[in-house]
Order: sequence, then structure tokens, then C-alpha cells
Amino acid sequence: MLKKLAIGLVFALTAVIAQAEEYKAGVNYDVIAIPVPTADKTKVEVVEAFGYLCPHCASFEPMLHSWTTKLPADVSFGRVPVVFSRSWEPLARAYYSSELLHGLDKTHEATFNALHKERRRFNSLEDLADFYADLGVDKEEFIKMNRSFAVNMRMNQGVSKLKGYGIQSVPTLVVNGKYRITADKAGGHAGMLKVAEYLIEQEKKAL
Repeated sequence: MLKKLAIGLVFALTAVIAQAEEYKAGVNYDVIAIPVPTADKTKVEVVEAFGYLCPHCASFEPMLHSWTTKLPADVSFGRVPVVFSRSWEPLARAYYSSELLHGLDKTHEATFNALHKERRRFNSLEDLADFYADLGVDKEEFIKMNRSFAVNMRMNQGVSKLKGYGIQSVPTLVVNGKYRITADKAGGHAGMLKVAEYLIEQEKKAL
């Protein structure tokens, strides 16, 4: 009996060690040299850096959305839109405008679908405002918010965060301002979420 128990403990310990070594810094994810402060120190923060014009972000979105609905109360989730070029800025501003107007549940996935499934293009703020109005966001409020100081501030904060995170491609997940996860290192989009879950557990233990 004792021999069987000892063998069982060895197998259990081996499994724990294997799990702990499954994901490694520099191999499956990167450690951010200078951690970026998070908003709530009592929670583990997960942030997605994304861009509406990015096809990989569009294909990742359904999987990510499903994953976020299952996150526990002690894990917070947020997004930061990237601006890799001037053509990305209007859509980043649209994201923040919708967020401040509490309309992301109506507009976020719909914007991806419009761009990548319907092949729509938005050539002006008026185009975006009309599209968001069709989704239930007040057109005049959207235009006013888009040009507001609040959105300008969010844009500047986003640029600062993305620089701190060291974002070079999207989609990228950042866990607690300390770890950067990309599809290349994690082995695809599903791998990104698995690595994120592993790092979330590590950070929970450190809280």
C-alpha cells in the first residue's frame, strides 16, 4: 500500500512539474522589462492590443469573447486599440467613443464583421457615425464624443500603454502589465489563451 502511495505521489509530482514547465518565458511568452501599472491591484489584469483593420484580430475575436465571458471575478479584461498608421486612427477613436458611450456590446464585433466579412470601408467620420447609428448609437453623440477631450486622452493613454507593453504586432495579450503573449510564441490563438490562463494563475498566487 505504501509503495503504491509513493508511486502515486511521484506521478502527481511529475505532472505538476511538467505543467509548471509547460510554458517558459522567452519561449511561449515574453517578460516586459519594466512592468506597466495596472488599474486595480486586487485583480489580475488581462489586456488585448488589437486593431480593427487586422484580419488576425477579427478571426481571434469570437474565441476571445467566449473566453472573457468565463473569466472569474478576480480577473479584469480590457482592450487597447493600436494605431500602426494614420488609417488605423479613426477606428481607434471609434472604439474609444463607443466605449465611453457604453455601446461596445453593439459595435465591437459588428465593426470587425463590417470590415472583414462585408468588406466595408469607412472613408470619413460621417461614414462611421452612420454605421454606428444603425447599430443603435446616437449619431450626434458619437460625433461629439469622437472629437472630445476624453477620447483624445484615451488615445494618448493608449499610446503610452502600448509603448510600455512593447507591442509590435496584433493581436497581443498582456497579463498584469508583466507578460506579453503573441500567437507566434504561444502557437496560435488558442495557445495564447492557454498561456494567458497559466500566467493568470501565477499572478493570482502572487497577489
